[in-house]
Amino acid sequence: MPSDLTATAAPAPPGPLRAFWRAFRGNRGAVMGLVVVSLIFFVAIFASVLAPHDPLEQFRGFSKLPPFWVKGSDPRFLLGTDAVGRDMLSRLMYGARVSLFIGLAVMVVSMLAGVALGLAAAFFGGLVDVLIIRVMDLIMAIPSLVLAILIIAIIGPNLTNTIVAVTIVGLPRYVRLVRASALAELTKDYVTAAKVSGVRKFRLMTVTVLPNCLAPLIVQAALGLSDAILEAAGLGFLGLGAQPPTPEWGAMLADTRDLMISHPWVMAFPGLAILTTVLAINLMGDGLRDALDPRLRRS
Repeated sequence: MPSDLTATAAPAPPGPLRAFWRAFRGNRGAVMGLVVVSLIFFVAIFASVLAPHDPLEQFRGFSKLPPFWVKGSDPRFLLGTDAVGRDMLSRLMYGARVSLFIGLAVMVVSMLAGVALGLAAAFFGGLVDVLIIRVMDLIMAIPSLVLAILIIAIIGPNLTNTIVAVTIVGLPRYVRLVRASALAELTKDYVTAAKVSGVRKFRLMTVTVLPNCLAPLIVQAALGLSDAILEAAGLGFLGLGAQPPTPEWGAMLADTRDLMISHPWVMAFPGLAILTTVLAINLMGDGLRDALDPRLRRS
């Protein structure tokens, strides 16, 4: 008698988002970085609720208090106080808001300007390409911190000008990345087909080619965020970034450098905040790079 054979269908391949998440979560360092970055963003957004004190309030008679695990601490100030009696924990929480705001603003502006200039260089070519790339080469020829200091010296030190200076410093990475990706895409058949079908140049740039350049751009944006935070902290430490009494991590380091030997915790906490944030963002960026590039995905 003929037997009934039940054909089992092969499982459908995972969608792109599921494949991305599967590759991303396989990288423990990237997942840890994502958790830490999410926690820092949460603290920055809800700093006004979570912070036990006003970051600018000075408590007279409570200056240079040690953190809670050191003898002589005060339970009202878990991480101690600085030289003028301001709560360190509250200033670190509000400092996360300032530093992340600078990093995000620089990342968004740099990415938008870099996409526009990179696509223009790739599509128009000729003199436009030469001018854009030569200007980017000139910016990259100068050390980033030196160039940022030069720009701040010209336009003046404040939070807005810090964003402008760090944006200019980070712009060439986005421009060159988008230009190289767009030039690679322009040689492919789907772009030729779009040109033959009469797609206008602006639509070809923004709708046809740009979406295929997003993967490396997203990775660069994540890594650029950490670079922007570091650059802003460096400017703040030199007194050229956010100005006192703004609780910015780099400025906090500068305010407490005289206490590095006598009261090391006052300087250690802002430094650890910068280190932790930058390290977590870089780990997350590495995971994004591996997950977005099929050649680097782990089996």
